[in-house]
Amino acid sequence: MYQARIYITLRESVLDPQGTAVRKALDAMGYDNVKDVRIGRYLLVDIDTDDKSLAESQAHDMCKKLLANPVIEDYKLEIVKLG
Repeated sequence: MYQARIYITLRESVLDPQGTAVRKALDAMGYDNVKDVRIGRYLLVDIDTDDKSLAESQAHDMCKKLLANPVIEDYKLEIVKLG
């Protein structure tokens, strides 16, 4: 069994109003050295296969078709063997 660890973030060219709100809140709390915050998602997907390349291929396919919006988001993933 493999686990796909997927990180999804907005592309740099896309405004991140939620990240801006968090940065402003941190500034108000005294963390004035924080210059930027970007909000994203972290997903763990367990894939029941003994073939690492198949798990990686399927995880990329899942991201492209459903998990990430390719117009405004980037993703990166790592495949880790479980057990």
